[in-house]
Amino acid sequence: MAKCIKNFESLNLILDACFEHRLDRQSLLIAFGGGVIGDMTGFAASIYQRGISFIQIPTTLLAQVDASVGGKTGINNRYGKNLIGSFWQPCAVYCDSAFLKTLPKREFAAGVAEIIKMAVTFDKDFFEWLETHDLHDETHLTTAIHKSIAIKADVVSQDETERGIRAILNYGHTFAHVIENQTQYSTYLHGEAVAIGIVMANALAQKLGLLSKEEGSRIEALLERYALPTHYDISDPEAFYDAFFLDKKSAHDKITFILANGIGGNDMRNNITKEVVLEALKDVNV
Repeated sequence: MAKCIKNFESLNLILDACFEHRLDRQSLLIAFGGGVIGDMTGFAASIYQRGISFIQIPTTLLAQVDASVGGKTGINNRYGKNLIGSFWQPCAVYCDSAFLKTLPKREFAAGVAEIIKMAVTFDKDFFEWLETHDLHDETHLTTAIHKSIAIKADVVSQDETERGIRAILNYGHTFAHVIENQTQYSTYLHGEAVAIGIVMANALAQKLGLLSKEEGSRIEALLERYALPTHYDISDPEAFYDAFFLDKKSAHDKITFILANGIGGNDMRNNITKEVVLEALKDVNV
C-alpha cells in the first residue's frame, strides 16, 4: 500500500533531492500520482526553504475528486494519519480522465467512495443522480468528477483551514482513520476505509435520529454497487473509541463526529456520549 511510504523517511528523500538539485524559492515541485504522492509533495513544498510552489497532476479518481483539491498536505506517523502536515495550496491542478482508464477496479471504487461522501453530505440531487447513473460510463464519470470538485472547491473557499464547514468533508473519516491505523495501512485503500466509516457514521446518525434506516440502506447499497467494503470487525470497541481522541477535529477531550443529516444534509456533534457511540458501533459490528 502506498500509505506505507507516507512517512518522514520518504519526506526526507524528497527534501534531499531538492537540496541536491539546488532548488531555490522560485523552483516548482510537481506531484504526479495519487493522493499519497500529492500529500507528500505538497508538504515538502510547504517546508522547503519555508515554502515553494507546486502543482498537482492527480492520476487516481480519489486524488482528482478530493485529495488534490484544497491544499491539505501531510504525512502519517505511528499515532495516526495526516497528523503532521500543513495547509499549502497548489498553484494549479490538472485533471485528465485519461489516467483513470488504467486504474485497477479497487482504486476506481475507492475514488467513488469520496464522490458518494460529498453527495450524501452536500447535495441530495447529486446523490439521487448517482443512484441512477453508472460511473463506469465515461460521460457519467466526467460529470461526477466535475460536480465533486465543484462541491469541494466551494466548501474550501469558505473555510480554507478547516475551522468550520470544511470539517464536513471528513464525513466517514473519523472512523476510517482508526481502521487504517489499526490495519497499518496495509489492508484497505483509503476510499475503502472511508466507505466503512460512512456506514459507521450512519449508524451513529440513526441513533441520534438524524438519518432514517431507509436512507442508511440507500447509501450502503450505493457503496456496495461498486464493491466497496461496508463492514469491519471491531475486536476491541474500547480501544477503537479511544483512538478517536487522536482525530484532528477533537479538542478539549471532546470528539467531533461528522454526520449525515438526511441525504444531502450534514451535522457536526461533539457532545455524543461514549455509550451512544459504542451502541452504534455494536449495531454495525455484527
